Amino acid sequence: MSENSIRIDRSHSEPPLVKGLPILGNTFQMAKDGGPGPFFYKCYREHGPIFRVKVLNQTYKVLAGPEAVEFMGSRDGKEKLRSKEFWQQMKDAYQAKYQLTAESGEIHAKLRAVMREGYSRKILVGKFDQFLQATDDMLMLDWKSGQSVPVVSGMQRLVTGQLGLFLTGRVPLNYVEDIRITIKTILNVLVTRQRPRILLYAPSYRRAFKRVRELGESMIEDYYANKGKKKEEDKNLIDDIMEEHERNSDLIPESDLILTLTGPYVAGLDTVANTTANLIYLVLKHPDVYKKIQQEVDTVFGKSKLDTACLKEMPTLSGAIMESLRMYPVTAAAMRSANTDFNFNGYEIKEGELLYMGITVPHLMQEFYPNPEKFDVERYDKGRGEHLKTNAFSPYGRGPHTCLGRSLADIQMLLSMARLFYRLDLELDPFDYELKINVAPTPGPERRFKVKVKRHRN
Repeated sequence: MSENSIRIDRSHSEPPLVKGLPILGNTFQMAKDGGPGPFFYKCYREHGPIFRVKVLNQTYKVLAGPEAVEFMGSRDGKEKLRSKEFWQQMKDAYQAKYQLTAESGEIHAKLRAVMREGYSRKILVGKFDQFLQATDDMLMLDWKSGQSVPVVSGMQRLVTGQLGLFLTGRVPLNYVEDIRITIKTILNVLVTRQRPRILLYAPSYRRAFKRVRELGESMIEDYYANKGKKKEEDKNLIDDIMEEHERNSDLIPESDLILTLTGPYVAGLDTVANTTANLIYLVLKHPDVYKKIQQEVDTVFGKSKLDTACLKEMPTLSGAIMESLRMYPVTAAAMRSANTDFNFNGYEIKEGELLYMGITVPHLMQEFYPNPEKFDVERYDKGRGEHLKTNAFSPYGRGPHTCLGRSLADIQMLLSMARLFYRLDLELDPFDYELKINVAPTPGPERRFKVKVKRHRN
């Protein structure tokens, strides 16, 4: 930890301000070198667990490192942090009353309870064959032998198809680009505020936003058309949301349905798609790891029946996924505001102040991960378990807003990547390609990142 983490009463002064440019502040620094995660790590080493940054004309306090992770996951953090200021403008865009990520306290807990089962890994257990068939169909459609495939868009289509089939009962591939443009613009302009509001008037965004609303309306129509016709075991997240809307329209009013029903596509498009795209790059850059993964998946899919026990037979692939989450976390910093006045590391924070929580700074710390810049899939083996150190690993957030779909994402990524490496023989295109990260609105590979499908191997 930083020497600056010693608690000294500085309540009448401000945390150090990181040097930046006039007007733009630290905007460019946060956009390069892999995004805000590495930037916050450098600031943590220089200034300690609290400092200030400027993004355009807005100043934010940053709480970073293991100290921030511990605080965010504590009861104290639960009471003193909220997220509504960052997400309010997104709710306003949809004219919604509530939105899961924006709420705190009782409302947040009730919304999580409604959606918990629909976002859990239980929706896939017993349906592996269906999941793999859907994955195979998408790979055959978009990943043809001899072709060069743009990885990010390819994974977005794959993930959207999977989520649609198992979370909502609908595969809206013709809406993928509309969802992407909508969420990218909203996150950039209304949530992270990295881009000017004039982008909300761009014809491409207005067209895409209208299409996403159209998708949500058609999902509502589908629900009512099939109401009473589904077996209990076939119900999905959409059924859970709509049934709660009918029982308790105060918790899920009609005004919130579009935003809530299309939420699963938005979540998967950014998180799972970017993580798996990063993973593909990392694996192809390390031929020894790639070979081990192929051996593991060939063994698993060579069995007559795939069950949950088989998931433990792919330790190299599991480690590669966790390294992707460590090295390239999609949510490098959580955005919160102060729910009340409080003191952090000797500095006073006022109610309503906007905060970045640099909870993935420990991912880059030598104290937790020896040689943190190295892609090492054995970090997570039983004998090492580097991620199990206190406050060391937070790819899905911390505290009451920890990603609701994390268990589903874990199994989705493992099965998807196992099937992709089982079915396809890939190479980087060009062969010496070096990954470049786009950071707005959230860190992920540039859309120009491509791989060549050398052949369909199985």
